[in-house]
Amino acid sequence: MVDIRYIRDNAETLKKAITDKQLNPKIVDEVLRVDTERRTLLQKVETLRAEGNAHAAGVKGKPTPEQIEKGKKLKIQLQDIEPQLKKLDASFMDLMLQVPNPAADDTPIGKDETGNVEVKKWGDIPKFKFQSKTHDELAETLDLIDTKRAVRIAGNRAFYTKNDLVLLEYALLMYALKMMIAKGFTPMTVPWMVNDDAMWGTGYFPWGMQDHYATQDGQKLIGTAEVSLTAYREGEILDEKDLPYKMVGISPCFRREVGSYGKDTKGIFRVHQFMKVEQVVYTVADEEVTRTMHDEMLGYAEELLQKLKLPYHVLNMCTGDMGAGQRRKYDVEVWFPGQNAYRETHSDSYFNDFQARRLNIKYRAKDGTMKYVYTLNNTVVATPRILGAILENYQQADGSIVVPEILREFVGKEKITI
Repeated sequence: MVDIRYIRDNAETLKKAITDKQLNPKIVDEVLRVDTERRTLLQKVETLRAEGNAHAAGVKGKPTPEQIEKGKKLKIQLQDIEPQLKKLDASFMDLMLQVPNPAADDTPIGKDETGNVEVKKWGDIPKFKFQSKTHDELAETLDLIDTKRAVRIAGNRAFYTKNDLVLLEYALLMYALKMMIAKGFTPMTVPWMVNDDAMWGTGYFPWGMQDHYATQDGQKLIGTAEVSLTAYREGEILDEKDLPYKMVGISPCFRREVGSYGKDTKGIFRVHQFMKVEQVVYTVADEEVTRTMHDEMLGYAEELLQKLKLPYHVLNMCTGDMGAGQRRKYDVEVWFPGQNAYRETHSDSYFNDFQARRLNIKYRAKDGTMKYVYTLNNTVVATPRILGAILENYQQADGSIVVPEILREFVGKEKITI
């Protein structure tokens, strides 16, 4: 949530920032209109309450008919206005939850992915002496996935992983989890179904409502452990000495993939359910400190990719290709030889106090003041997408797959063959 004081003082700047995110800036005017009405009515209520208290204090002994009549009149006025104020408060809060977070000043301005800026690149693009294959071709030949039966049983974008690919997946997830524990992150499993407050609090609602599955009990399936981890300390007050507060979650994730009809339908790249190790951090209310942590979290993802020896590049995402709540966002894209392209595998974002205000997560600063924490998140690894990158980058001329060195002990072999 954006601070209402910021909205009042920077309305035009905020409207431009919202426009840059390809969202509707009219929400700012609507918020200010309701805010003015709410404050005006609140002043009337406070005046009537003060008059009522002063009137009651002035009655000595048995009240006169005039005093009784005046007391009744003030009470009736309050009973008429207070419900109006309650209704305005609800409308105000609903509108505030629809105001996007302005991007950081150095975020590239752009309408879509064409405005993203490459900021670094690592690794050499593999040059095979044979025609490279896509991960789905390789996996089907090696009996590692089955999408045909999965689609029959569970619908489009469903899949089975099989045999050594199952071992490879769990090797990767456990390696990533242990790596983050060594970095000082607290490992956590998380609720996979959450209440709406967690979705609104993290900013996935209202903007991503259409992409989340709902249960018959009204809960939502998480699309990332970020939701459960960021909301973990909802309504609580931390101490500054506890910051940064670092969590790493491992969980399944569920996404409807609305709007991606006909896109990436082959293989296991864009699916409705997947596994992910996710890092989430609360920091102090200082954007420079947050930016340092943002780069540090990016470094953890890069470290894993470098240990896997997977070529990648990092993009600074433009305003039109980032979420409504994000201040700054990096995407990491890994090279897929079979597709001859970099494809997204990680997203690294910070929000300042946008999520913390919605979730009411504060900390007591060293000077005794109360402040909202700043929040960040980034993927450590997500499967099966990264499995596709491994299959394509480690493929051999005979169709076999070399197992990345760091995963061989868990998988139990150096090469996956028919």
